[in-house]
Amino acid sequence: MNDTTSAARRSGDAGAPASGRMLATYLDDHLAGASAGLARFRSAAAAERGTPAGEVLGRLADEVAQDVQELESLVEALHLPRRNGLRVLAVVAERVGRLKPNGRLRHRSPLSALIDLEGLVLGVTGKAALWRALRALADHDDRLDRGRLEALTARAERQVEELETLRRAAAVEALRPDRPPPARS
Repeated sequence: MNDTTSAARRSGDAGAPASGRMLATYLDDHLAGASAGLARFRSAAAAERGTPAGEVLGRLADEVAQDVQELESLVEALHLPRRNGLRVLAVVAERVGRLKPNGRLRHRSPLSALIDLEGLVLGVTGKAALWRALRALADHDDRLDRGRLEALTARAERQVEELETLRRAAAVEALRPDRPPPARS
């Protein structure tokens, strides 16, 4: 029995090589995060509708939806298994996370915008790391399109820059010392 077979048996999946299972798990975990991230983008864009930040967030939400499709297509093209239950759990967890009132019960707190943006920055930073990891793997796996992965990496990095600009503005708005304290409702 070789090392790959031993590893597969230990993990309970004797039919797949360990490297394929690792890639499947890695991509599936990112799909779960991307699904939750897309839900958060849409929620943040809706909350900021009618503002310049809302326009940016709406456009970025559309791009993130395209990125999720790219990742789903990649998983399909590589013939890797998917665990849809993990994606559902991630989206549910994202929705539960919206319940925190951040000091206000009736109206959206400026702190909510800041926290949303910080979460979005973290999520998109993780997505950029995914594309960079796959780009590095492309040097060893010709099923992966190096040029496409470089373009996706560049788009994620631009998205982080745009989100960072919004995040800094939201931080000033929510945290500035001359801001009146929120009314408890």
